[in-house]
Amino acid sequence: MIDDEVLAGIEAVLMISDSAVSANELATALGLDEDTITDAIAELKADYDGRDGGRQRGFEIRLVAGGFRIFSRGDYHEIVKDFLTSGQSAKLSQAALETLAVIAYRQPISRPRIAAIRGVSVDGVIRTLLLRGLIVEAGKEATTSALLYTTTHQFLDALGMNSIDDLPEIAPYLPEDADVAELGADNSEVLASVEDEMADLDDEMSRVDD
Repeated sequence: MIDDEVLAGIEAVLMISDSAVSANELATALGLDEDTITDAIAELKADYDGRDGGRQRGFEIRLVAGGFRIFSRGDYHEIVKDFLTSGQSAKLSQAALETLAVIAYRQPISRPRIAAIRGVSVDGVIRTLLLRGLIVEAGKEATTSALLYTTTHQFLDALGMNSIDDLPEIAPYLPEDADVAELGADNSEVLASVEDEMADLDDEMSRVDD
Protein backbone atom coordinates (compact mmCIF):
# COMPACT_ATOMS: atom_id res chain seq x y z
CA MET A 1 0.00 0.00 0.00
CA ILE A 2 1.43 3.35 -1.10
CA ASP A 3 1.45 6.20 1.43
CA ASP A 4 -1.46 8.63 0.98
CA GLU A 5 0.92 11.62 0.86
CA VAL A 6 2.75 10.10 -2.09
CA LEU A 7 -0.52 9.48 -3.94
CA ALA A 8 -1.70 13.02 -3.21
CA GLY A 9 1.63 14.47 -4.33
CA ILE A 10 1.45 12.68 -7.67
CA GLU A 11 -2.13 13.88 -8.16
CA ALA A 12 -1.12 17.46 -7.39
CA VAL A 13 1.66 17.41 -10.01
CA LEU A 14 -0.49 15.76 -12.69
CA MET A 15 -3.36 18.18 -12.11
CA ILE A 16 -1.26 21.27 -12.83
CA SER A 17 0.82 19.92 -15.72
CA ASP A 18 -0.19 20.82 -19.29
CA SER A 19 1.81 17.92 -20.73
CA ALA A 20 2.60 14.31 -19.88
CA VAL A 21 4.87 13.83 -16.84
CA SER A 22 7.31 10.92 -16.93
CA ALA A 23 7.91 8.53 -14.04
CA ASN A 24 11.44 9.94 -13.76
CA GLU A 25 10.13 13.52 -13.46
CA LEU A 26 7.63 12.47 -10.80
CA ALA A 27 10.32 10.56 -8.93
CA THR A 28 12.59 13.61 -8.93
CA ALA A 29 9.79 15.93 -7.79
CA LEU A 30 8.76 13.66 -4.91
CA GLY A 31 12.24 12.40 -4.00
CA LEU A 32 11.32 8.76 -4.66
CA ASP A 33 12.48 5.94 -6.92
CA GLU A 34 10.71 5.21 -10.21
CA ASP A 35 9.46 1.79 -9.06
CA THR A 36 7.53 3.45 -6.21
CA ILE A 37 6.10 5.98 -8.66
CA THR A 38 5.02 3.22 -11.06
CA ASP A 39 3.31 1.34 -8.22
CA ALA A 40 1.62 4.53 -7.03
CA ILE A 41 0.33 5.32 -10.53
CA ALA A 42 -1.09 1.81 -10.79
CA GLU A 43 -2.85 2.26 -7.42
CA LEU A 44 -4.31 5.62 -8.44
CA LYS A 45 -5.49 4.21 -11.77
CA ALA A 46 -7.20 1.27 -10.07
CA ASP A 47 -8.83 3.62 -7.56
CA TYR A 48 -10.14 5.91 -10.31
CA ASP A 49 -11.41 2.90 -12.26
CA GLY A 50 -13.54 1.74 -9.30
CA ARG A 51 -11.42 -1.08 -7.89
CA ASP A 52 -13.04 -3.42 -5.35
CA GLY A 53 -16.53 -2.09 -6.00
CA GLY A 54 -15.60 1.55 -5.46
CA ARG A 55 -17.11 4.40 -7.44
CA GLN A 56 -15.61 4.94 -10.87
CA ARG A 57 -14.39 8.52 -11.16
CA GLY A 58 -15.16 10.92 -13.99
CA PHE A 59 -11.44 11.17 -14.70
CA GLU A 60 -8.61 8.72 -15.35
CA ILE A 61 -4.84 8.49 -15.65
CA ARG A 62 -3.48 7.70 -19.10
CA LEU A 63 0.00 6.88 -20.33
CA VAL A 64 0.68 9.21 -23.26
CA ALA A 65 3.87 10.41 -24.96
CA GLY A 66 6.05 8.53 -22.49
CA GLY A 67 4.42 10.04 -19.42
CA PHE A 68 1.23 10.28 -17.38
CA ARG A 69 -1.66 12.76 -17.56
CA ILE A 70 -5.08 13.06 -15.93
CA PHE A 71 -7.97 13.29 -18.41
CA SER A 72 -11.73 13.41 -18.08
CA ARG A 73 -12.96 9.86 -18.68
CA GLY A 74 -13.83 9.16 -22.31
CA ASP A 75 -17.23 7.76 -21.32
CA TYR A 76 -18.31 11.28 -20.37
CA HIS A 77 -17.00 13.17 -23.38
CA GLU A 78 -20.47 14.11 -24.61
CA ILE A 79 -21.51 15.39 -21.18
CA VAL A 80 -18.40 17.56 -20.92
CA LYS A 81 -18.82 18.79 -24.50
CA ASP A 82 -22.50 19.67 -23.94
CA PHE A 83 -21.66 21.54 -20.74
CA LEU A 84 -19.00 23.63 -22.44
CA THR A 85 -20.92 24.34 -25.64
CA SER A 86 -24.56 24.81 -24.61
CA GLY A 87 -26.72 26.93 -22.35
CA GLN A 88 -24.92 29.57 -20.30
CA SER A 89 -21.59 28.09 -21.36
CA ALA A 90 -22.33 28.76 -25.05
CA LYS A 91 -21.09 32.34 -24.81
CA LEU A 92 -17.42 32.97 -24.25
CA SER A 93 -16.59 34.60 -20.94
CA GLN A 94 -14.48 37.73 -20.57
CA ALA A 95 -11.61 35.49 -19.47
CA ALA A 96 -11.99 33.34 -22.59
CA LEU A 97 -12.06 36.39 -24.87
CA GLU A 98 -8.92 37.82 -23.28
CA THR A 99 -7.11 34.47 -23.46
CA LEU A 100 -8.15 34.07 -27.09
CA ALA A 101 -6.77 37.55 -27.84
CA VAL A 102 -3.41 36.69 -26.23
CA ILE A 103 -3.17 33.49 -28.28
CA ALA A 104 -4.14 35.30 -31.48
CA TYR A 105 -1.42 37.92 -31.08
CA ARG A 106 1.39 35.82 -29.61
CA GLN A 107 0.84 32.46 -31.34
CA PRO A 108 2.30 29.95 -31.12
CA ILE A 109 2.26 30.35 -27.34
CA SER A 110 2.30 27.98 -24.37
CA ARG A 111 -0.17 27.84 -21.49
CA PRO A 112 2.39 29.00 -18.87
CA ARG A 113 3.20 32.07 -20.97
CA ILE A 114 -0.49 32.88 -21.45
CA ALA A 115 -0.99 32.59 -17.69
CA ALA A 116 2.00 34.87 -17.07
CA ILE A 117 0.59 37.55 -19.38
CA ARG A 118 -2.92 37.37 -17.91
CA GLY A 119 -1.77 36.89 -14.34
CA VAL A 120 -4.21 34.02 -13.67
CA SER A 121 -4.55 30.30 -14.38
CA VAL A 122 -5.98 29.60 -17.84
CA ASP A 123 -6.38 25.81 -17.71
CA GLY A 124 -10.20 25.79 -17.84
CA VAL A 125 -10.33 28.51 -20.47
CA ILE A 126 -7.89 26.65 -22.73
CA ARG A 127 -10.04 23.52 -22.55
CA THR A 128 -13.12 25.54 -23.51
CA LEU A 129 -11.40 27.18 -26.48
CA LEU A 130 -10.12 23.79 -27.68
CA LEU A 131 -13.60 22.26 -27.52
CA ARG A 132 -15.05 25.27 -29.34
CA GLY A 133 -12.55 24.70 -32.13
CA LEU A 134 -11.12 28.22 -31.81
CA ILE A 135 -7.58 27.08 -30.95
CA VAL A 136 -5.54 23.95 -31.58
CA GLU A 137 -2.39 22.35 -30.18
CA ALA A 138 0.60 23.14 -32.39
CA GLY A 139 3.64 21.25 -31.19
CA LYS A 140 5.77 21.83 -28.10
CA GLU A 141 8.03 24.61 -26.88
CA ALA A 142 11.66 23.61 -27.46
CA THR A 143 13.00 24.67 -24.08
CA THR A 144 10.21 23.49 -21.76
CA SER A 145 8.25 20.92 -23.83
CA ALA A 146 5.07 22.81 -22.93
CA LEU A 147 2.28 22.50 -25.49
CA LEU A 148 1.90 25.41 -27.88
CA TYR A 149 -1.43 26.79 -29.09
CA THR A 150 -2.52 28.65 -32.21
CA THR A 151 -5.87 29.88 -33.50
CA THR A 152 -7.81 27.96 -36.15
CA HIS A 153 -9.61 28.67 -39.44
CA GLN A 154 -12.82 28.55 -37.40
CA PHE A 155 -11.50 31.49 -35.37
CA LEU A 156 -10.88 33.44 -38.57
CA ASP A 157 -14.33 32.54 -39.91
CA ALA A 158 -16.00 33.67 -36.67
CA LEU A 159 -14.31 37.08 -36.94
CA GLY A 160 -14.78 37.37 -40.69
CA MET A 161 -11.03 37.62 -41.34
CA ASN A 162 -8.89 36.13 -44.09
CA SER A 163 -5.77 35.84 -41.97
CA ILE A 164 -4.23 36.77 -38.63
CA ASP A 165 -2.69 39.76 -40.40
CA ASP A 166 -6.18 41.34 -40.36
CA LEU A 167 -6.09 41.69 -36.55
CA PRO A 168 -5.88 45.27 -35.21
CA GLU A 169 -2.35 46.40 -34.38
CA ILE A 170 -1.96 45.90 -30.62
CA ALA A 171 0.93 43.42 -30.58
CA PRO A 172 3.42 46.05 -29.26
CA TYR A 173 1.42 46.13 -26.02
CA LEU A 174 2.00 42.42 -25.41
CA PRO A 175 5.31 41.52 -23.67
CA GLU A 176 7.99 39.62 -25.52
CA ASP A 177 8.74 36.03 -24.45
CA ALA A 178 11.90 37.14 -22.65
CA ASP A 179 9.89 39.58 -20.56
CA VAL A 180 7.06 37.23 -19.58
CA ALA A 181 8.96 35.55 -16.73
CA GLU A 182 9.61 38.96 -15.20
CA LEU A 183 5.96 39.99 -15.06
CA GLY A 184 4.63 40.15 -11.51
CA ALA A 185 3.00 42.44 -8.98
CA ASP A 186 5.40 45.25 -9.88
CA ASN A 187 4.35 45.06 -13.54
CA SER A 188 0.69 45.88 -13.03
CA GLU A 189 0.97 48.90 -15.32
CA VAL A 190 2.14 46.72 -18.21
CA LEU A 191 -0.58 44.15 -17.59
CA ALA A 192 -3.18 46.90 -17.35
CA SER A 193 -2.10 48.23 -20.75
CA VAL A 194 -2.48 44.77 -22.26
CA GLU A 195 -5.93 44.32 -20.74
CA ASP A 196 -7.07 47.79 -21.87
CA GLU A 197 -6.04 47.11 -25.45
CA MET A 198 -7.61 43.63 -25.45
CA ALA A 199 -10.83 45.10 -24.09
CA ASP A 200 -11.11 47.16 -27.27
CA LEU A 201 -11.45 43.89 -29.18
CA ASP A 202 -14.33 42.51 -27.09
CA ASP A 203 -17.14 43.75 -29.33
CA GLU A 204 -15.50 42.27 -32.42
CA MET A 205 -14.37 39.02 -30.83
CA SER A 206 -17.71 38.43 -29.11
CA ARG A 207 -19.08 37.52 -32.53
CA VAL A 208 -17.70 34.02 -31.89
CA ASP A 209 -20.62 33.62 -29.47
CA ASP A 210 -23.19 33.71 -32.30
